[in-house]
Amino acid sequence: MISKSLFSIVCGMFVWILGVSFYLLSFYVPILDNPELQSNVVLVLGIVPSACLGTYLFYKKSYIKPSALGLTFVIVATLLDVIITVPVFIIPNGGSYSEFFGDPMFYTIVVEFYFIVFYFGNHLNNKKIKA
Repeated sequence: MISKSLFSIVCGMFVWILGVSFYLLSFYVPILDNPELQSNVVLVLGIVPSACLGTYLFYKKSYIKPSALGLTFVIVATLLDVIITVPVFIIPNGGSYSEFFGDPMFYTIVVEFYFIVFYFGNHLNNKKIKA
């Protein structure tokens, strides 16, 4: 059986893949004049079902405190952004690490991501306790 720490990292990677997919796919459907703003809006909206799905999959098989799971997901996503997102998708398009991590929208999405996992995790655990 896979350890709960490793399983939480795998679920965090799955959520990151979904988030990056939403972000990248948004560039193929131009709705707004500013494609960067559009991709951030799509990511802010897309992270909700992605984080809920990752949280649900984790709690279906394992358990850690929702706060620890949220922190794990955020750390995993940030590390994958450092290792993959910025060098593969941002820098070739004229961006940089400082631009990516200096954007206030990045921190807004991180906070949103953490609280979605935290609250949905608490919801799932309270539902289990009552059942």
